[in-house]
Amino acid sequence: MTQENKTNNLILLLMAFGAVMFHIALNGQYGFHRDELDFIMNARQLDWGYVSYPPITPLFARIGLEIFGESLRGLRVLPAIAQGIAMILAALMARDMDGKRNAQILTAFAIFIVPMSLFGGTVIMYFAFDYLWWVLVAFFFVRLLATDDARYWLGIGAGIGLGMMTKYTMGFFVAGLVTAVLLTSARKYLKSKWLYLGAALALLIFLPNLIWQMQHDFIAFDYLSSIHARDVQWGRADNFLPEQLYLTANPLSLPLWVVGLSLCLFSASMNRFRALGWMFLVTFVLFLINQGRGYYTGPAYVMLLAAGCTWFEVWFERQGGKKRQLGYGLLWTTQVIGSLIGIILMKPIAPINSPLWDFTIGVTGDLFTEMIGWQDLTKQVADIYQSIPESEKPNTVILAGNYGEAGALDLYGDAYGLPRIISGGNSYWYRGYGDFEPETVIVVGFDGDYARRFFKSCEFSGTVKNSYNVKNEETTRHTSLYVCREPRQPWSEMWQEMQWYQ
Repeated sequence: MTQENKTNNLILLLMAFGAVMFHIALNGQYGFHRDELDFIMNARQLDWGYVSYPPITPLFARIGLEIFGESLRGLRVLPAIAQGIAMILAALMARDMDGKRNAQILTAFAIFIVPMSLFGGTVIMYFAFDYLWWVLVAFFFVRLLATDDARYWLGIGAGIGLGMMTKYTMGFFVAGLVTAVLLTSARKYLKSKWLYLGAALALLIFLPNLIWQMQHDFIAFDYLSSIHARDVQWGRADNFLPEQLYLTANPLSLPLWVVGLSLCLFSASMNRFRALGWMFLVTFVLFLINQGRGYYTGPAYVMLLAAGCTWFEVWFERQGGKKRQLGYGLLWTTQVIGSLIGIILMKPIAPINSPLWDFTIGVTGDLFTEMIGWQDLTKQVADIYQSIPESEKPNTVILAGNYGEAGALDLYGDAYGLPRIISGGNSYWYRGYGDFEPETVIVVGFDGDYARRFFKSCEFSGTVKNSYNVKNEETTRHTSLYVCREPRQPWSEMWQEMQWYQ
């Protein structure tokens, strides 16, 4: 390794470390997002699979719980580290594309300011780790194309396996990879044993979840089909194309990835990386045809940003003198401005109910509002539980309508001595209603008519509120709390009607 590369590596490590510490420093605001609560809840009951996702993210959440307990900032350390690693891998992609120090630093910074990466470093959700595995696959594929060392198929296979154990959308990236190999000179690797060993490694890593799915009648297909239909109905896929301009990469980085894609597809100087362009295009088109959500393609832009940053470096260096300085100055100015905008919008920094808060949630929707009020909800439910006669408490459970409510009550309920939390949502349904037939049920997240579908007697016991008066799903929908008694059917029958996907 040359001295220059050693120096560049040190710079990249310092940048990544700074980014990780930046994320950690800002991650103690508000509370857990409703989706984080679901992962944390499942982290307490580790398995090889769950109804709504594969097992890696709950595993990482469990590691966080073991190390940091229920610390908001602590549980978000691993997602922050994942984003730091993605920065380094992206910069090394630029190096393999013949990018020098400026290209590598610019690439790392461009990845840091991606909206998905900024938010991914904030929350313990699957897309934070899914982002890293896509980048890992791209990194090893670039290494393969740059060095012609077929052994890198093992790294590609490992990345695919980890990706499939995190989020099934990795399958679309794999389809892009396969097509790219078949359509370009990379098809020569079809004769290499290392490609098949890499595929075998991917299957081996994914095998535990595959077996779990087989044991559960491939429940993920039912879940994904239901959720996809819901998302399409709600219009969540309608903005797929516009979101490619501002969500998958920072909007002020648009010239970087557009140039990168053009180079990978058309430039003779990037002919050896032609497969990257096809890999991106096929992945993109598959998501578009299947009405995927806009952010699904986000990790695929990283390799394009690396290519674009490399080209800009070469072009600026050719200009020399003042043109070179002006070019770098303009490019870095746009990236810094983009970072400031991204940080304001994607990091939990705005004081709640301030003008900045109003602006942020006006742009980002429920990203931050769904972090508010979970401990307030738990306290309200605990007060209701304490009001129940002591003779009824042994046969009392709490029925939560969605995974956010169930996760919050599961996480914070021990401090209040709350009884068993049950829910029909996703994996919670498989865990059942307990070893006894509940007689008194505190119902959270149901409207009155739906609760009375299952119980003859339902007493209104309060309305969900939070101490900040923030409007979110809990305070604007299914806001009533009930104490219900006298089940209309035996629980064994009623439970079959209580399964739902969220």
